[in-house]
Amino acid sequence: MDTAGLRRRARIEAPLEKMSVSASLEALKMAEVVVLTIDAVLGLHDQDLQIAKLIEREGRACVIALNKWDAVPDRNAARKAVSDRLETSLAQMKGIPVVTFSALTGAGIDKLLPAVRKVHATWNTRIPTGELNRWFENALTRHQAPLVQGRRLKLRYITQAKARPPTFIAFGTRAELTPEDYQRYLVNSLRETFGLPGTPIRLQFRGTKNPFAEH
Repeated sequence: MDTAGLRRRARIEAPLEKMSVSASLEALKMAEVVVLTIDAVLGLHDQDLQIAKLIEREGRACVIALNKWDAVPDRNAARKAVSDRLETSLAQMKGIPVVTFSALTGAGIDKLLPAVRKVHATWNTRIPTGELNRWFENALTRHQAPLVQGRRLKLRYITQAKARPPTFIAFGTRAELTPEDYQRYLVNSLRETFGLPGTPIRLQFRGTKNPFAEH
């Protein structure tokens, strides 16, 4: 579905344009893959990043498309600026694919659908439980679970609850108290080990009751 372009918020005034924004956001919520098209000459703006964060929050796969690539004077600098901005402002979608093309000339447009198919396949990834728990054990060995309230967390096993996007549940004593920085470490390790670039990853933590805790 090709939605109307979204201009920067300060310029959105006409009722028809407000309706087109609403329609675009509804389309995003119903999509499986979202292609976020950016003017390559202007680069990434804050609103573009806000839309990207909404895509992540909705759990959709995403491809960044840099249009008007034929009009960019310094392509290396433009690509680096986009990569740096994504790295610092969209870490939760690390490795998001970026495709450059020109809608005017058609150059590079053939790279778009293969990127969409690839990110869709990643979004649908399911990892066997055995493989997942071998990774989990290694990740805990490399960087042991932290101390919380003076006691070390005991994370025991992990399972994948669903795909679309890949969603995992880690179980252990007081697992729900796992600090955010350790959660980020596990998500980044998951992404790197199983090749999950540019897709949202959901990692939930559930405590298991210790039967000896009250004795």
